[in-house]
Amino acid sequence: MSPKVVLITGAASGIGRHWASVLLARGDKYRLVLTDVDEAGLRAAFSAGEGVLLHGMDVRSAEQWQRVLDETLAKYGRLDYLFNIAGGGRPAFFLQQPLENIHWILDVNLKGPLIGMKLAGEIMLQQGQGHIINVASLAGLSPTPGNALYSAAKGGLRNASLAAAIEWRKKGVAVTVISPDLVDTPIMQRHLESGGPEVALTYTGVTLTVHDLEHAFWKAMHKRPLEINIPRWRGWLTKLNHAFPALMLVLYEPMKRRGLKRLEKIRQERGITPHD
Repeated sequence: MSPKVVLITGAASGIGRHWASVLLARGDKYRLVLTDVDEAGLRAAFSAGEGVLLHGMDVRSAEQWQRVLDETLAKYGRLDYLFNIAGGGRPAFFLQQPLENIHWILDVNLKGPLIGMKLAGEIMLQQGQGHIINVASLAGLSPTPGNALYSAAKGGLRNASLAAAIEWRKKGVAVTVISPDLVDTPIMQRHLESGGPEVALTYTGVTLTVHDLEHAFWKAMHKRPLEINIPRWRGWLTKLNHAFPALMLVLYEPMKRRGLKRLEKIRQERGITPHD
C-alpha cells in the first residue's frame, strides 16, 4: 500500500506535536505535512525531509491554506487525512472579553478549521476518498460560563463537522469530530499560572493527556465514526446539560467551587504559584 498523506495543523506543540511524532515514528506508512502559526517552534520540533513538509501557517488565512494544499498535491499527488488540531482559548467572563477576542477566538477555533475543511474537502471529494478529523471540545457540547466564546466556537465546529459528514459520507469522504475534556497541554499550563473563576468549569472533570487523544485518533481512522467524546461519560453529561440548560442555574455555583478547589490542588501538586 502507498503511504498515506496526512496534514496536521497545530503541530508545533501539545496534541498536534505528539500526534505528528507518533505518525513520524511509523516510518514509510505516512507522508506528513505539518503546519503551525509558530513556524520557529515547528522547525525546532521537526526536520523537513523526503516524507515531511513543514509550513508556517495561520489557519485564519484561506490563502495560506491554499498554498499548503497546493504544495501537498504538487509533492505527493493526494491528501488522505486532515487533522484540524490548531486552536486556542482566552477564557474570561463574557462582558470582560475585549471585542478583539470575539474575532480571534471564533477565527482560530471555528472559521480557520472550516476554511481548511472546505478546501481539503474539495480535494478529497475529487479523489473520491479521504478523512477529516476535527478537534473540538466538550465545552462545545453545552454552555460553559467563563468560556462562552470558546464554547460557541467549538460548538459551531462540532455542528459543521457533523453536517459535512452526512453530506459527504456517500461520496467516500468521512468527517469525525473529537471532543475531549481538559487536555494537559501548554493551554492548561497557562490556566495554572494565571487562571481564576473563569476557568473553574474546565476543572470539574478529568485531565486527559496527549496519549488519550492519540488513542482517539487511531479509533477515528479505523472506525470513521461521526463523533468521539473523551471521556464518554462526560460527553453524555454535557449533552444532558445541553438538552436542559436550566440545570446550570442550579449547578453552576457548586460546580465552580469544585473546579476552583481542583485547580488549586493541581497547582499545589505542581508547585505553581498563580500570578495576574
